[in-house]
Amino acid sequence: MKTMTCNQLGGACDMKFHASTFQEMADLSKAHGMEMFKQGDQAHLQAMQEMRKLMQEPGAMQKWFAEKKKEFEALPEDD
Repeated sequence: MKTMTCNQLGGACDMKFHASTFQEMADLSKAHGMEMFKQGDQAHLQAMQEMRKLMQEPGAMQKWFAEKKKEFEALPEDD
């Protein structure tokens, strides 16, 4: 298991996510983002707006995703 925060994954808080694979990590982050969206959390809504801008640039989202996956893979395993 490895740990990343919402901030590390492009979000707006220090909530920690624990996962064995980057896909699991991405899924946890997405679920958290959806919950914050439902709650109308302004900081998270702003972070989502930044991600939407990134998605407008061809290839930018794939590059971002690859960089985050590399960051995940470089993390040490949790104790």
